[in-house]
Amino acid sequence: MRELNSEYQLGEIIPNIAAFLKRNVVKFNDKYVYQEKNADGVYEGIKWKHFYRDIERIAIHLKQLGFKEGDKMILFSNNRLEMLELELAIMAYGGIAVPIFAYFKQETAELLINHSGATWMAVAGQEQMNNIGGELSQLKSIFHFDEVHDKRYNNLVPFSQLLKNIPNNAVSCLNTTIAPDTICLNMYTSGTMGTPKCVQLTHKNILSQQAALDVIWDVDENDRFLAYLPWHHSFGGIFELFTILYNGATFYLESSYGKDVNSIFENWKLVQPTIFFSVPKVYRALYEKTLASKEAEDRFFNSGLKFIFTAAAALPDKLSKEFQKRNIPVIEGWGLTETSPCCTLTDPKLKRVSGVVGNPIPGVSVRIANDSEIQVKGPNVMVEYYHNDVANEDIFTEDGWYKTGDVGEITETGLKLVSRKDRIFKLSSGEKVVPTDLEKVIQLKCHYVQHVIISGSGEDYPVALIFPNNKLLKKPDYQLSPEEGCFCPRSLNELGKCLQGCLHDVNCSINQKFSKIKSAAIIDGELSLEDRTLTPSMKVAPKNVLKKYKNHLMNLYGKDVPTEEEVYIVELDVKNKIARKIVHD
Repeated sequence: MRELNSEYQLGEIIPNIAAFLKRNVVKFNDKYVYQEKNADGVYEGIKWKHFYRDIERIAIHLKQLGFKEGDKMILFSNNRLEMLELELAIMAYGGIAVPIFAYFKQETAELLINHSGATWMAVAGQEQMNNIGGELSQLKSIFHFDEVHDKRYNNLVPFSQLLKNIPNNAVSCLNTTIAPDTICLNMYTSGTMGTPKCVQLTHKNILSQQAALDVIWDVDENDRFLAYLPWHHSFGGIFELFTILYNGATFYLESSYGKDVNSIFENWKLVQPTIFFSVPKVYRALYEKTLASKEAEDRFFNSGLKFIFTAAAALPDKLSKEFQKRNIPVIEGWGLTETSPCCTLTDPKLKRVSGVVGNPIPGVSVRIANDSEIQVKGPNVMVEYYHNDVANEDIFTEDGWYKTGDVGEITETGLKLVSRKDRIFKLSSGEKVVPTDLEKVIQLKCHYVQHVIISGSGEDYPVALIFPNNKLLKKPDYQLSPEEGCFCPRSLNELGKCLQGCLHDVNCSINQKFSKIKSAAIIDGELSLEDRTLTPSMKVAPKNVLKKYKNHLMNLYGKDVPTEEEVYIVELDVKNKIARKIVHD
């Protein structure tokens, strides 16, 4: 098996979160650590000296209330200062923080709360209380950041109680002697292929990542991050957050939590970030805002922007070139919650290659197994899944490598991702199809395509379920630049006609005849968190999509099954000689 390693040596790893915080309060005492907008729309924040004081107070009050080392606390909240201080206090004390998505509905919230084994919980406010039942008797206390009213529970404690003054002679509860391999964070996976799994991470897992990045990145106390990535997810809650904290940079909370491009653009002007972490969809929306004027362009591509980081999918070449011509490096990475999360990073000095996610960070090794699965070894790899014997049964090789479930190959420029192993399917002929390749090509082909799922396991040929970007489709003033070659469809039927040519081109670009899609359903439907077709990190959950739209798949394979949604069906023969359309209302 071919192995890939970093050319750099891993630096010294700080032993635990408490020692890391103690180092930082000395090093960055009077620097701002966190800022968010006040009621007047002005950013204001907290300095390290006061931030550390709050964390010490929280830990002492938790101990007085009976919180013990090893205890778990659910953090059912959106990103905010109170959540950050509480999470760090729990970990630095010797407990285990368990963040979950702030807007889970009752069924999922209770499933994770009960599964986690947590005996304490904190909620943002009333919305979270409304999404938990009245039978969580295992919870000793429920802390709330905002005011709540709930007669079902008599153990509600305002978070302000944890910030009360403590005697000057009080002994700190931040434990700098915690062993590095002690579990401090339980983080649920996004659940793209089913029920989320609970990943158990240690102090060493989290801090080894920062020791590695410190060797290869130029991030310091003068940097400003405009940040919105959610802390219940590893990209935001480990990779971005601890990169900011570790280096003494300042975290500016994006006030729309990344949901409103106008808000991001306005906050961009106020913060002038030097580093930005996001996903291709957001970069695309921001770039389109820059087309409005030279002032908007200069605001976004400001001279202080050191680099941007992108993950979840490759940044389209056109966008990459816009940053490149302004000498702003684009860095991509790959990893999983189970690897804390980063394993590889691209080198901005090298020309970007689609699908290539770079080389391992210091201390991490990557290899490709005989079945093409990517395997990882390093100080960033989790202990195991919590309370999940089935998932734990076959996650490590006999020689200790973590089996990621991703398929890839090693190239001259680094690791290339191919697909999730469980997304690859066989046709009735026995031929293997990699659906993610087709999905990426279709999505990159058209701005108006939001999501694509390719299916065909056990069938004679693959088919596609395509979901349009309705915000663009129904936006009358939206225009693309002429080089896009798109006539800006305004309805599902117009999009269907437009996509005939795109799908034809996609098929022509595929070498294997058996991988060409024979038909596609363009569905007037939205994937959502509510029906679990999207995960909290806004990733598509393929199994749930295929289950919900099973009737559409049946129709694509020649059945005549009624469907609720309006759909435009495009049929292509695999030799690409004929394309015909059928419309179902």
